[in-house]
Amino acid sequence: MARIDLLQGTLDVLILKTLSWGPLHGYAIARFIKQATGEVLQIEEGALYPALHRMEKRGWIGSDWGVSENNRRAKYYKLTRKGRSALRAQTSSWQQYVEAVGMLLQLDRPEPA
Repeated sequence: MARIDLLQGTLDVLILKTLSWGPLHGYAIARFIKQATGEVLQIEEGALYPALHRMEKRGWIGSDWGVSENNRRAKYYKLTRKGRSALRAQTSSWQQYVEAVGMLLQLDRPEPA
């Protein structure tokens, strides 16, 4: 299946959801999203790390240094209380968006205006 380009704003909610299960370093976040979506969504470093820094500035995530599974120093990101609120709000918005797009895509022929 062809790689899908992410809509603006999608990456934040994917990262927040991924971190809702516990702290991860950047590479592990990207790997999880790739695996969880059947390799349809692949997050490039050039998009991931700016998003993580932006969300850290907003107070949605925090970070601490630790050691990765490869025994290397890595920055681990974790969801904050503010991030959990943002995840709830964005999840609701995305569900409405998906529902609206689904309604449009299922139309056989639009009703005359």
